[in-house]
Amino acid sequence: MNLKSLLFGMLAAAVASGGATAADYTLRLGHVLAPTDPLSIAAEGMKKSIDERTNGAVEVQIFTNSQLGDTQDMVDQAQAGANVGTFGDATRFGQFVPQFNVLAAPYAFTSVDQLDAFVSGPTFAKWNEELAEKTGLTILSFDWYQGARNLLTKKPVSTPADLAGQRIRTIGQPLWIATIGAMGAVPTPLAWAEVYPSIQTGAIDGAEAQPSAIWGAKLFEVVSDITVTEHIYLMSGLVVSNDWFKSLPEEYQAIVKEEAVRWGKEALKMNVEGADKIFADIEATGVKVARIDTTPFREAVKPVYAELGLTDLIAEVQKEAMN
Repeated sequence: MNLKSLLFGMLAAAVASGGATAADYTLRLGHVLAPTDPLSIAAEGMKKSIDERTNGAVEVQIFTNSQLGDTQDMVDQAQAGANVGTFGDATRFGQFVPQFNVLAAPYAFTSVDQLDAFVSGPTFAKWNEELAEKTGLTILSFDWYQGARNLLTKKPVSTPADLAGQRIRTIGQPLWIATIGAMGAVPTPLAWAEVYPSIQTGAIDGAEAQPSAIWGAKLFEVVSDITVTEHIYLMSGLVVSNDWFKSLPEEYQAIVKEEAVRWGKEALKMNVEGADKIFADIEATGVKVARIDTTPFREAVKPVYAELGLTDLIAEVQKEAMN
């Protein structure tokens, strides 16, 4: 084959493939949420922005609905150095840096804005540095707010006593297990993908989740009651392998972090603004959404602070957040 023919063949191949070239760096961003979830939508926005700002050098591939496994599976992959990222709540990292647990402590913050202010500050940055040193994981941004957690059951619930004997699915981390137990239920850790069929078959009696996840997973189809307890503000971090992140040129590191923060804030905004509409849509399906006095639940979970050694830390964090 002569040079002219070879060049013509290469040009034809490029045209056939849309002229696409492989990215220099790739992040496989997986999560357990539906494609319609605000975090999914924001992640797509982040993907596009990073692609544009790096001229295609950094590609973010997105995998929804547990395609890369459950959240802990993806955290483990990132910790092993793979080019995998995911959204993890604070307790995923609290097993390595215990201070993180305060961010998911029940009723520890008075508002989402208070929590967001703290995770944008210097103390949180120090925790993240410690996490990278101990585990090889780094959090690009911790403002990917998923919503407030509420109870989903097959019977009305208004006090902790109503949860006696009820097997309620929760995240399989000590703080979550202790919280749901203190609220009166039997905490039952399960992978998110197993929640719908487990409620449907009666293997569990209910779950606790944020509005967007309830809607995205269609859990309103298998429960009759939602109790708005808002016991934990589920703020998540976009976590990746520190080795992968440091492999990027400094210019690209800055872009990736900036876009992670920017689009995390967009996810936060969407989840805050969209919660009431989701509840209204759920009520339209016939499921009862009860807005109760949460005082009995707030009192019930207070022993969790001491049990996990968080009492003094919560006071310190609240003081910083309020300032």
